[in-house]
Amino acid sequence: MIDIAKYGPWAVIAGGSEGVGSAFADELASAGFNLVLIARKPGPLEETADKVRSHGVEVRTLALDLLATDAVDRIRTATADVEVGLLIFNAGANSYGHEFVTGDLAGFAGVIDLNITRQLELSHHFGALMRDRGRGGIMLLGSLAGYMGSEHQSIYAASKAFSRVFAESLWLELAPFGVDVVELVLGVTRTPAMIRAGLNFDVPGMIVQEPEDAAREGLEHLADGPVWVAGGNYVGAQKRSGFPRDKMVKGAAEMMRKLMNR
Repeated sequence: MIDIAKYGPWAVIAGGSEGVGSAFADELASAGFNLVLIARKPGPLEETADKVRSHGVEVRTLALDLLATDAVDRIRTATADVEVGLLIFNAGANSYGHEFVTGDLAGFAGVIDLNITRQLELSHHFGALMRDRGRGGIMLLGSLAGYMGSEHQSIYAASKAFSRVFAESLWLELAPFGVDVVELVLGVTRTPAMIRAGLNFDVPGMIVQEPEDAAREGLEHLADGPVWVAGGNYVGAQKRSGFPRDKMVKGAAEMMRKLMNR
């Protein structure tokens, strides 16, 4: 069970409306954490909030698009009167997948702003408070995509690579002050978003994790940073880090085409 004395009494989950984010909310609420749930779609956000309130905790919701210019200011305002001991940044997504040279640079910039800029801003804000307090935790949701270049998601993959290196650096800096940092690296996870995208989860040899298992594993290993590879994907992450890069990248691309039904 996650230690509420170290990581509570409030947790902020950016991307907390469905899938892994909703599973995080349920796990934390069952452990007695009060929650601030942030997501773009108010319907699923309120559904998750109503469900986790059954654990008897206080839940605040903030329906906003993290790409909005005032997003971080609104989050600061919504949490100014509470003590946030845990930040989970689960909002990163490939919001604009396209071949790079024929794509729209503004669309790619949105991927960077969501996956990098907002992650940095929220980690900076809450991390500074945790450092002063001498306790807390930051979990950044990573992806196996960040270990290798990929067709039609070059910027997303690169942003996830950035996230991993950033998590390692932040882990080094905050550990002496009692703040745990971990990037939770996910592989293929059966989330509603993945299902809506029509992914093929039956590719032979592919490991598929359920959202509830991913959230539970992440919270169990919050103190095991700077990187924790979830869902039995550790060997896969090691392979993706290897050489020669041409064969590694081409092999992964073939698997990705099958996953995406291309």
